[in-house]
Amino acid sequence: MDLNLFFALLGGLLVLAFVANRLVRYTRVPDVIILMVTGVLIGPVLHWVNPEHFHGVTQGFGALALLLILFEGGLDLKLSELLNHLAGGFYLSILCYVLSMLAVAIVSFRMQHLGWDHALLVGAVLGCVSSSIVLPVLQQVKLRREVRVTLLVEATLGDALAVLAVTTLLDIAAGGSASAKVIAWNLGSSLVLAVATGILAGMLWSYLLPALSEQRFWHVLTFGAVLLVYAGVHLLNGNSLVTVLVFGITLANFPAIRKRLDSEDALTRPDWFTETLSNVPDAQDGEKKPHLQMHTFHAELAFLIRTFFFVLLGVRLNFEGFHKGAPFAAVCFLVLFVARWLSIQSGRWLWPSFSRLEREIMVWFFPRGLITAVLGIQVLEARGNEFQFLPDLAFAVILLTNLILLAGTIRARSLPEISELPKMPVPV
Repeated sequence: MDLNLFFALLGGLLVLAFVANRLVRYTRVPDVIILMVTGVLIGPVLHWVNPEHFHGVTQGFGALALLLILFEGGLDLKLSELLNHLAGGFYLSILCYVLSMLAVAIVSFRMQHLGWDHALLVGAVLGCVSSSIVLPVLQQVKLRREVRVTLLVEATLGDALAVLAVTTLLDIAAGGSASAKVIAWNLGSSLVLAVATGILAGMLWSYLLPALSEQRFWHVLTFGAVLLVYAGVHLLNGNSLVTVLVFGITLANFPAIRKRLDSEDALTRPDWFTETLSNVPDAQDGEKKPHLQMHTFHAELAFLIRTFFFVLLGVRLNFEGFHKGAPFAAVCFLVLFVARWLSIQSGRWLWPSFSRLEREIMVWFFPRGLITAVLGIQVLEARGNEFQFLPDLAFAVILLTNLILLAGTIRARSLPEISELPKMPVPV
């Protein structure tokens, strides 16, 4: 490709991504749909971009965007909200993922005549709600904070569950142990390691941040720390996505807790977990500024990488495989919707304050996104031509679930006005 054309195309994509992101609040069309359709146009339709040139980098872009989005999401979470809504989000994440995984596996077994090991892998890839889609959309719809946090916890845990399930199934297929005891131990140990490392890394970095923020390029240094924490925990077989999330949560909350502990009136202010440093009443502007700058930098970096990933996903689309697998993708979408509805209905006792309309909107919020595409490519590279259909299937399911998300954002307009909207981060 001509270098001048490449730069023009690059600039045009970034402008398009910015405009699409800002138009979400008016059109209610998720920007990921526009990005994927743009990739299809410049790739398979107009042939401006050769997908073979990006064969090895698509998965890397997706994984990088995902960890940045999770880190940014952690920076916006208050511990009190996380603790209050952890049970509901955890229940919804586990049940919805298991039901979705099993439903897709059954459909794959029946329609594609796959063995159960292969069918479960397909279900594991398509089963989770994507935080890369849910987080930005939640920033632009008028849901109550309680509903937002429940959906955020669900999506974040869903990403981690999907990675763990696919990794475990690939390990079993390669000759690893399939016993329930070993799987439970691997799950527990990976989560404990992830949470402990994220907390320790966040506490250490929060102590260093006041000195580091006086230096040039400290944002890049923090980004490097996120990558090192992710890679280190992954090397130790921990859940690296959970680590990144906990790292962000600790960075956002620990400085405020430490400030409260150091203050003379700490005993008169027992609820230390209700605020982050950015809104502690007696925190100085100089203390708040580094955290706000860090939030903005990583949000914009995630926006950049996420844009390229979804465009590249569209560029890689194979029209022949997409058309051939359309009926299968449609049935997968239907069973995913049913699994979502059953999960919300069965968990009503966990969120009694949620109105009927809010629960209905939660049903629509089951988009697939980055993690689905990344894991589909990972399975294809690990198992070869047996899963040649999976990236195109993932593309179709991502497109369909994001279109149905549009219905949820439109229904959200019917909710009563929120008297005081919570502060949300810069949209990704």
